[in-house]
Amino acid sequence: MVPLTQQTSIDACLAEQIRRACILEATARKPGNVHPEAAFADLTWHDFVLSAEAVAPVLARTRELGVGRATRDAVLATRQRVSTNTNLGIILLIAPLAAVPTSLRLVDGIGAVLAGLSLSDTEMVYEAIRLAQPGGLGKVPDQDIQDRPTQGLVNVMKLAAERDLIARQYVENFSLVLNFAVPYLASVPDFATRWEPALIGLQLELLSRHRDSLIRRKCGAVVADEASRRARQVLQTAADGLPFASAAIAEFDGWLRGDAHRRNPGTTADLIAASLFAAMREGVVPAPADWAGVQHKAQQAPLVEN
Repeated sequence: MVPLTQQTSIDACLAEQIRRACILEATARKPGNVHPEAAFADLTWHDFVLSAEAVAPVLARTRELGVGRATRDAVLATRQRVSTNTNLGIILLIAPLAAVPTSLRLVDGIGAVLAGLSLSDTEMVYEAIRLAQPGGLGKVPDQDIQDRPTQGLVNVMKLAAERDLIARQYVENFSLVLNFAVPYLASVPDFATRWEPALIGLQLELLSRHRDSLIRRKCGAVVADEASRRARQVLQTAADGLPFASAAIAEFDGWLRGDAHRRNPGTTADLIAASLFAAMREGVVPAPADWAGVQHKAQQAPLVEN
């Protein structure tokens, strides 16, 4: 058994990594997403900061609580701080990763965590999703979120994996996070000073390869495919070294923010937050050189939602 003082230290370390990952993801000025200089009508950067503060200590205890309960409790903690769904996808992604024993690498331990998920986990995750009230879920004939589940969590996620990138991570041992995104972040030269362009680059790389699930739910597959095509176009512009790469990013940002922000690539942002946590947990990226400034700005967030 891990001594209490040691376990407390582990939980505190995980909580800080989760908090930093969530805040940094929301702070990077990624096309289409909320950040300190771009809000939605019902959602601001401070909402994400408050949400990060709320969920970090809960998710850090996932190994003790179990994935299902930690997911539900993290959503409950978020709802006590903000009035809208800011982080359900982040919670669903980070909870299993945080459950991996810290003595193991994530890629070596995630399989056992997923294999151990039960019907009880499914029931609590369903409760969490209903509490969070994400947009655009619709109705499905088998294991619908409004019904009582009858299968374990991984089996339920298999039913949604074709249309939902977060569900697919449960089926594929978090391959997109651990085998693509984390190595991408680890390969960034001078991540400490270039973390923001690194996160923007990761967003474009993910979008160029995978339909964003939130865009697909809200706008359909055709629009989600167009978002991926535009991301590939921006990457090609940057690869060609053209002087208007910044203009291409700005144009993409404007397009994503059209249609009342319905084209917000929110699932991709969730994957980035989880990947950042995983990279920090594995020790493959350094702390941002300007973290003190980010932290100071985050501390200006209101203590309660207005």
